[in-house]
Order: sequence, then C-alpha cells, then structure tokens
Amino acid sequence: MALTNTRTIMDQAAAAGSGQGAFNVIHLETLEGLIGGAEAAGLPVILQISENCATFHGGLEPVALASLAAARKASVPVAVHLDHAESVTLAMQAVDLGFGSIMYDGAHLEYGANVESTARVAAYAHERGVYVEAELGKVGGKDGAHAPGVLTDPAEAAAFVAATGVDALAVAVGSSHAMTERSAALNLDRIAELSAALDVPLVLHGSSGVSDANIVAAIVAGMTKINVSTHLNGFFTRAVREYLDAHPAVVDSRKYLGAGRAALVPEVARLLALFAGAARH
Repeated sequence: MALTNTRTIMDQAAAAGSGQGAFNVIHLETLEGLIGGAEAAGLPVILQISENCATFHGGLEPVALASLAAARKASVPVAVHLDHAESVTLAMQAVDLGFGSIMYDGAHLEYGANVESTARVAAYAHERGVYVEAELGKVGGKDGAHAPGVLTDPAEAAAFVAATGVDALAVAVGSSHAMTERSAALNLDRIAELSAALDVPLVLHGSSGVSDANIVAAIVAGMTKINVSTHLNGFFTRAVREYLDAHPAVVDSRKYLGAGRAALVPEVARLLALFAGAARH
C-alpha cells in the first residue's frame, strides 16, 4: 500500500490487460481529492505532476514533496509520476526527488534528437530504478503542432522503443489535450497495430476528450495507462462555482476549495473502476 513504484502498478495492469488511471495534480486540494477517490474505489492510482504544474508552484520540489508525503499516507497503492517534461534537467530532478516514474516528452524534437535525449534520460532513470514513459507522434492540443488526426506509425514506434529503452510509450491515436467536450474519436485499429508492434504498455494522453465507451474500447484494443486532467478539473471548478453562488459572502477559501476536492472523489473512483474493469480478452 501507500507510495508504490509505478512499474509495479503498470506491470499489474498490463498483465491483467486492464486500464490504469493516471490523474494530474494541480494543487494540494486536487492531490487530496485524487487519493480520496482511489481509496473510495480501493484501487491504485498514478498521480501526475506536469512541467506546467511545477512552473505554477515556482518549482518542482514543493508540489513533489507534498505529493510524495500524501502518497505515503494512502491506504491504496499510489505512484507519483512526472508528466510532460520537455526539460531533461527537470526529468532528472524528478528522479532524484524520488518519483516512481517520469514522462520525458521529446516529441517536439526532430526524430533523431528525440531518440538521443530520451535514451539519455532513460539511462539516468533506470540506473535509479525509475520507470520511463516517452511520446512519439505528438498528441494534439498542447501547442497546435499537429492535428489530432495525426497518428503514430507502428514501425517507427517499435524502432523508437528499441533505441531508447523506454518502459511505456504515449502515442497519437486521435485524442487531443485540454478538450472540454468528450467528442474525440480514437483510431482503434491503430491502437491494436501499435499494441501488436510493441512489447511495452501504450499510454493515452488527452483522454478528457474521449467518451467512456471509446476509452473502454481503446483499453480492449491495447491501451494501458489512461491520463485524465481537464475532465476532472471541470468537476472541481464546477463545484467551486456552485459553492460560491450558494454562499456569496464566504471568504474562507477552504470552504469552496473543500467543495472542489470533495467533488473529485466520486468521479475519480468511477473512472478508476471503469478503466480497471475494461480488460482485453
């Protein structure tokens, strides 16, 4: 229980052919709500801290240490993961801070440079027992570099994994980051092709824009790690708005942030159970 290496959680999900939820920490209240949801479901969770989140908090260490401390107190397995780090230095800092995994995102680089920098980060992390995720075929929505329809090539993905030694691969299969409507259409055939071509788990970024049914189908087709952020942020923010509308005189921020935190718990529990219950046959 409590703080767990990401490899343990991912290996279990991959062996079962099921999906594993990975949800983004924004601040302390989301951190607590995510763990509360995992405990309500009685299921493991991967907490993700993005490079953007670290920047918001003035550096990685404060939010990282809080997340690691909260994970240690949890009654279910909780892993702490660095999400979308484009900085090699930040990725290595996360390893040194005790993260169970890091996602180095070199997808903005030319292919050869992506391979070189990803392999360097992976070697550093593996020497210290840390699980490594990378990205190939940039997922849309981060900077508009590609339309969501751009897909990762299976042969290139297999070559990339072999050259870098990464443990999991985020792939472009039709989703897009920061979507507020669940209208993305995943290419299930491409997911199946990628799963057949690779011997590492596949990761779905931009899952907030994908319906429950499409995510389940993606897991059945071969997806393992399911990243969700914007969808859960919506639950938090709507609860805060509702509380402030109902209590216009409130000035204690714990009151409305507490409402946001509480709103995360049932949806986190539901998503974790949905993903875990979707298994490849």
